[in-house]
Amino acid sequence: MINIAIDGPAGAGKSTAAKMIAKELGFIYIDTGALYRSIGIAVLRKGLKTDNAQDVISVLPEVQLSLKFVDGEQRVILCGEDVSRDIRLPEASMAASNVSAIPEVRSFLLDMQKKFARENNCLMDGRDIGTVILPDAELKIFLTASAEVRAERRYKELIEKGTPKDYNELLEEIKLRDYNDSNRAVAPLKPADDAVIIDSSEMNLEEVVSKIVSLAKEVIK
Repeated sequence: MINIAIDGPAGAGKSTAAKMIAKELGFIYIDTGALYRSIGIAVLRKGLKTDNAQDVISVLPEVQLSLKFVDGEQRVILCGEDVSRDIRLPEASMAASNVSAIPEVRSFLLDMQKKFARENNCLMDGRDIGTVILPDAELKIFLTASAEVRAERRYKELIEKGTPKDYNELLEEIKLRDYNDSNRAVAPLKPADDAVIIDSSEMNLEEVVSKIVSLAKEVIK
């Protein structure tokens, strides 16, 4: 199986680009961030704190996660409920950052992610795909952009979804998440040594997709 890993900070456009790339290549797309967001949502629904490791760990035995693919679109099922929309709400983003710093959470999800990669030609995106989850991936990409550009993109996205949020608040959240993701003790956000680094600050989505597809086709030959 051929695996492609795309890592990068929050709001870099990984998921949007990855879906398009996977479709063009005929690969399965796996958004690993959705799994962490789902655990974060599960903790929040219990009225517990996502930055309290013991609170989070106490919820894990009750978490039943699975992925379904409908017309090539990944749907996340949490304890029998499709939470694909809920996990895109702003509160799920910080919750994901908090729970992903907990070793027990990463261990809980590790086998699921590796199993998908073993069984499918897949494109997987997240924070530590190229460094931890798929260190032997045939292609590793680190997709990034400035915090300001990422906040602006998120600002426009939330307006389109009808859930607007203040730009400056979004910028501060992104900067905080960058710090948390890059400085956590377990699997911190960083490019793999052999990753191709792409800064999309001045690139549109089509340019990003075209660049990565081109790199992928060189690997697939």
